Amino acid sequence: MQGIVLQLTRVGFLLLLWLFIWAVLRVLRNDSYAATGQRPLARYARPTKRKDGRTKGAARHLVVTHGALANTRINLGTQPILLGRAPDSTLVLSDDYASERHARLSPRGDDWYVEDLGSTNGTYLDRAKVTTAVRVPIGTPVRVGKTVIELRP
Repeated sequence: MQGIVLQLTRVGFLLLLWLFIWAVLRVLRNDSYAATGQRPLARYARPTKRKDGRTKGAARHLVVTHGALANTRINLGTQPILLGRAPDSTLVLSDDYASERHARLSPRGDDWYVEDLGSTNGTYLDRAKVTTAVRVPIGTPVRVGKTVIELRP
């Protein structure tokens, strides 16, 4: 009888160990997608076209959610958006932590990509530092200095 209990304990321990390893791998996978700004294709659907030719779920506005310009809204078109303290920026930031030419949001098809332009304090997509051009999902915060922006449909 003790042999059966010992075997069942070993099998239960191995099962728990494999469940733990699976959970760790799942978290690592999700974190790696968050750091690159991409999402697993199997879990998230691509935007679909409407009858009028526009893309359902595509970003139409840039909204400042935190900072001195909170609630500022910019309509998105086909031109890139320059963020920074320079007077010729699309969104001029009065933020001591923003560089003159801090970051750029550029459209590529229906997606928008953010890239840091060599700023001193960096640009962050959610909590990940942007080092190359990274796709910005709708509703994901982009931090430039003390200013936080989001793309909205």
